[in-house]
Amino acid sequence: MRALRFSRFGDPDVLHVTDRPDPVARHHCEAVIAVKAASVNPSDLKNVAGRMEGTSLPRTPGRDFSGVVVDGPPDWRGAEVWGTGGDIGFSRDGSHAELLAIPTTALARKPERLSFEEASVVGVNFVVGWLGAVEAARLNAWESIAVFGVSGGVGGAVAQIGRALGARVIGVDRVRPADDSPAASVIDGFVALGGEPQDVGAQVGRLTAGRGADVVYDAVGGVTTPAALASLAHGGRLVVISSVGTRTVEIDLVGLYHNETRILGCDSRRLDVTRSSERLDLLRPFFDRGAFRPLPITARYGLENGKDAYAALARGARGRVVLCP
Repeated sequence: MRALRFSRFGDPDVLHVTDRPDPVARHHCEAVIAVKAASVNPSDLKNVAGRMEGTSLPRTPGRDFSGVVVDGPPDWRGAEVWGTGGDIGFSRDGSHAELLAIPTTALARKPERLSFEEASVVGVNFVVGWLGAVEAARLNAWESIAVFGVSGGVGGAVAQIGRALGARVIGVDRVRPADDSPAASVIDGFVALGGEPQDVGAQVGRLTAGRGADVVYDAVGGVTTPAALASLAHGGRLVVISSVGTRTVEIDLVGLYHNETRILGCDSRRLDVTRSSERLDLLRPFFDRGAFRPLPITARYGLENGKDAYAALARGARGRVVLCP
């Protein structure tokens, strides 16, 4: 099989396509998938650059995928599947290849409504969105959620999750979501980032009848943390999944405990491909009935042009970038 590989960390130029032995399903506990599509995520780019922990080299990168089972348990052969994981592409070879071996416990059937390309852009964004909004923050139907970074991949997924749960969804970002994006159709209000944190908090307050948001899902972090904290209602929950620009922020502890604020950290890298498949099984019905929509795909590349796909992402390509082996 052909696979995209890197043996040292660096910019996308360290990537190269090479021939590798075809993986084989072993001991009835593994399955081999013919990869039909695999998205390129910002975390894949960071992984190649050496900015992620736990990566052993040489390695095939890639977290998200969709494809067809070609070897493994008889009842799974020919099945259309999708997946993601915090281990594939890091401690085990990832999805930017023609074939991918995963444990049989990680097999999850792809939503019939989605094409292979559409299914390949769901994994990281929706799994970490679900992990933070549903499992950590326990967002309720009568609450409000402010989504920082709503125009991005994770933010767009969280906005849809919030709407599906019945919550009021406030989008916060430097730019408003594109008109054709799923997030644009589900947000109840938008706040532009910029200016002082208290100004952002005041705008979120005006859109929530003066209360502030019950949950703030900060998909940016670091530079946005002061504004995120200022946007919380009394007893609100702040979900943190990343840190941009700075790893440290100053917090007014007196204000924190007076507001009875809870800060919740979520790391999708802790979910391996098997634990991630459990979340995808929970998400599949939402896609099958059209409640969730995959994020727009703006660029497609063949495996031989994988380096270009990574370079496009490094240049700040909007929308999702997909490899089609």
